[in-house]
Amino acid sequence: MNVAVEMDDVRQGELLNVSEAGPAPKRIIAGFGFWIFLLSDIVMFSALFASYAVLAKASAGGPTGAQLFNLRTAAMETAFLLLSSYSCGLMSLAINSRQHIGVYFGAVVTFLLGAAFLNLELREFHDMIAMGAAPQRSAFLSAFFTLVGCHGLHVAVGLVWLVLMMIQLSIRGFHGVVVRRLHCFSLFWHALDIIWVLIFTIVYLMGVLP
Repeated sequence: MNVAVEMDDVRQGELLNVSEAGPAPKRIIAGFGFWIFLLSDIVMFSALFASYAVLAKASAGGPTGAQLFNLRTAAMETAFLLLSSYSCGLMSLAINSRQHIGVYFGAVVTFLLGAAFLNLELREFHDMIAMGAAPQRSAFLSAFFTLVGCHGLHVAVGLVWLVLMMIQLSIRGFHGVVVRRLHCFSLFWHALDIIWVLIFTIVYLMGVLP
C-alpha cells in the first residue's frame, strides 16, 4: 500500500515538473507555425495545379496555350527566378557567418532578379489581355491566371518581406529573431522557385504541345 502511495507521489511530482516547465520557447512555436503556413501554401498550390490540369483543354473555342505562350519569355522568367534562388542561398550563407555586406549583396541581387521576373510576368498578362485572352474568356484562361497569378502574388509579397527584413537587419543587427525570420524568408523563396519550375513544366512546356 505504501509503495503504491509513493509511486503516485512520484508520478504527481513528474507531472508537476512538466507543468512548471511552461510552454515551448517562442522560437519553436514560431518555427512550427511557419512550417504549417508553408505546408498549407503547398496544399493550396496543389489544388490550383489540379484545377488547371482539369481545365487546360477547356478553351471554349478561344485561344489555347500553344497560341498564347511564349517559351522564350517563360524561360527568361525561369532563369531570373532560379538565379534569385542562388543569390538567396548566398545570402543565407552570409547570415550564418554574420557578414553584413554579404547579406545585403545577396538581398539586393535577389530583389532585383525577383522584380525582373515579376515585370516579365505582368507584361505577359498585359499582352494576353490585350489580345482578348482575359481570365473570363474561358475556363482554361481562368485556371491559368489563377495559378500563375497566385504565384506572382507570392513573389510580390516575398519582395516586400525582403525589404522589411533588410530594414530590421539595419536596425537590430543579427538578433536571434531577425536571423530566424531571414531563414524563414529563404525557405519561402526556395519553395516559390520549386513551384515555378512545376508551373514552367506543366503549364508552359506541356501547354505548347498540340
